[in-house]
Amino acid sequence: QVQLVESGGGLVQAGGSLRLSCAASGRTISSYAIGWFRQPPGKEREFVAAITQSGGSTNYADSVKGRFTISRDNAKNTVYLQMNRLKPEDTAVYYCACTAFFIATTGGSYNYWGQGTQVTVSS
Repeated sequence: QVQLVESGGGLVQAGGSLRLSCAASGRTISSYAIGWFRQPPGKEREFVAAITQSGGSTNYADSVKGRFTISRDNAKNTVYLQMNRLKPEDTAVYYCACTAFFIATTGGSYNYWGQGTQVTVSS
């Protein structure tokens, strides 16, 4: 079993940047594709970005394409989400999740989840 812990959330002004980290323990993260999801207040959880086991392929939600970048450092057992040009609508709890299979945009495809980190973007 793998445990995931997100960090790096916080309060930032619109237009600012944050980098979220997803640190894995229990198993090497290189065996897993990783997805980032978010849940805005009062809304359903939504897909943000995903990266394959090798890092060779990524996928982004249209709402973050061009502003967010997902990357991974398998030697550090960590996946990152660099978030630039943040908007108030990016405010949400951000979760990372992993799957031993292919990257996907649906949460049900992921087996293990972190506890989430809050990102708040003020206008």
